[in-house]
Amino acid sequence: MRLLCLSNGHGEDVIAVEILQELQHYSTCPELAALPLVGQGKAYVPLDIPIIGSVEQMPSGGFIYMSQQQVWRDVQGGLVQLIWSQLKAIRRWAKSGDFILAVGDIVPLLFAWWSGLPYGFVGTAKSEYYLRDESGWLANRPRWEGWSGSVYLPWERWLMSNRRCLGVFPRDTLTTEILKQWSIPAFDLGNPMMDGIYPNYPAPMVYDKDAELKETKRTLTITLLPGSRIPEAYHNWDQIILAASGLLDTFASRSLLFLAAIAPGLSQDLLREVLVAHSWSEVTLASHPFNLQLKDKQALAFTKQNGTLILTQNDYNLCLLQGDFCIAMAGTATEQFVGLGKPAIAMPGVGPQYTPAFAEAQTRLLGPSLVIAQQPEFVATIAQQLLQNPDKLQLIAENGQRRLGQPGAAARIAKCLMAKMNS
Repeated sequence: MRLLCLSNGHGEDVIAVEILQELQHYSTCPELAALPLVGQGKAYVPLDIPIIGSVEQMPSGGFIYMSQQQVWRDVQGGLVQLIWSQLKAIRRWAKSGDFILAVGDIVPLLFAWWSGLPYGFVGTAKSEYYLRDESGWLANRPRWEGWSGSVYLPWERWLMSNRRCLGVFPRDTLTTEILKQWSIPAFDLGNPMMDGIYPNYPAPMVYDKDAELKETKRTLTITLLPGSRIPEAYHNWDQIILAASGLLDTFASRSLLFLAAIAPGLSQDLLREVLVAHSWSEVTLASHPFNLQLKDKQALAFTKQNGTLILTQNDYNLCLLQGDFCIAMAGTATEQFVGLGKPAIAMPGVGPQYTPAFAEAQTRLLGPSLVIAQQPEFVATIAQQLLQNPDKLQLIAENGQRRLGQPGAAARIAKCLMAKMNS
């Protein structure tokens, strides 16, 4: 048995790897191969999964759906030639292959269908929450949205209901229920995006009579998520540090701890320059008073007024787990933070990823868990309002866990795939 995994983006690569890793636990695991359709597919390297065709980083980084200009830049960068070479590679592999697993959106799904083999689809890009929630259709949306009855369009649903499609794994329960209306083999097994972040799900927030007093005394921890794309992340970082300055002033009587989750590809020197320009002083890592159990010995520490900032490139999970709320200008990282049951405050950037359009769509996807601050100076007021509203925080805790699902999705999907492939 041989399986080829198609994925289109770094986040999709990571989700694909979570599932493939679970497949490898089976004694009858198929022989695995991969073809990342966007980017270099570095996530596959630790698993020693061979790449079967051409891979190339396009100028857009995979965010072409947000801009016609990005599409044209990718075409000039060889997008058409890359697609053609990938299609040929899939057909060559399919001559002796058995099954295709598509992870992402319609592109890998279409390529899986093109192979002529049985296939499965992990739908990471679309959710019914973009159009509706459990109460019904969202207000103030264009009339043409949802014209076909689902966020998935008729041609996408046709690919998912094809007799060779053995299983579809949507990202949430709501989307699964809608797709089942068209006799699509959809399974509600959760979202692998949340796997591996935490050992156990955090307990829902419960507020006792002394909660307000306790809140005003303890350290407030804020996770900073500038994204990973260069040079966009550096501009995002500058905006986030402006927002952090406002928080220091607004919460002047409290100790603040900022945990910056920085992608390994970003330059610490450039991030440090921004901090110094905003009057942060670098200190030794050992001098901070917080028991964080950092694994990253190369992490940097800074102080300003009543705040301490830790900049780490190897303690991503810790940053997500420890934060009370986050300042976010990222895609997947923001969703993962919300999935832990915590609020996110987002600021639209200049793009190409975290644009106003992207941020607006993300608010529909994540609901009340994500609040937009149009300017950095608005973040502190929003944070203050959130922290003074325990009922809203409880709603956010329940909402995030409902929309992102329970942990263990990759293992459940792998089990289902093994059953389908061996039936």
